Amino acid sequence: MVRFKPIGRAMFVVAVLSLMIAAGIYAATVPDVIEMLAPYEHTKGPVTFTHKKHVDDYKIACGDCHHDDKGQPLTALKTGDPVKKCFDCHSKPGEIKGKEAKGLSDKDKRAYHANAVHDNCIDCHKKFNKGKDPKPAPQVCKDCHPKG
Repeated sequence: MVRFKPIGRAMFVVAVLSLMIAAGIYAATVPDVIEMLAPYEHTKGPVTFTHKKHVDDYKIACGDCHHDDKGQPLTALKTGDPVKKCFDCHSKPGEIKGKEAKGLSDKDKRAYHANAVHDNCIDCHKKFNKGKDPKPAPQVCKDCHPKG
């Protein structure tokens, strides 16, 4: 058995605590690049999303994308806070449009995963692009979805 002197014990405890804190900070960081996938078959390739580009370059707050069950931004959200994935709430697979969507409220349409994600992203991109030439934020399928 290894015995530490009091100063050695204190240094050991500090080292262990430092490693635990560092591991906690690392675990709480948000991955920069995420691949936005839903648990169903896609007709187009998955979207690759970069937090850094949106937060640093476009000055978009976490709550601009992440919202509560009423669609209101999570204004107190900060980097590292746990968030639900889109599909946790918008759980109907695919997209509903055309005749199938006729008469449905926006809320009912957003129950479908693709409708919710597209509304969230495209509406923001349109606002960002307003009055800009050329339009930097993508608004058409092929600009976000690689050929799959």
